[in-house]
Amino acid sequence: MSYDAFRHFADSWGLVFMGFVYLVLVGWAFLPRNRNRNRDAANMIFKDADHG
Repeated sequence: MSYDAFRHFADSWGLVFMGFVYLVLVGWAFLPRNRNRNRDAANMIFKDADHG
């Protein structure tokens, strides 16, 4: 596979693949089953705040 062919493949399908992975990872954070985990992670810095 020449450099030009690899570059053309990466420019087209590589971009599509990276966009798909990005959408999956962003969508994963908003799944309803992750709501408790996300809330716990957001409030983690406030745990034991009165002991500091």
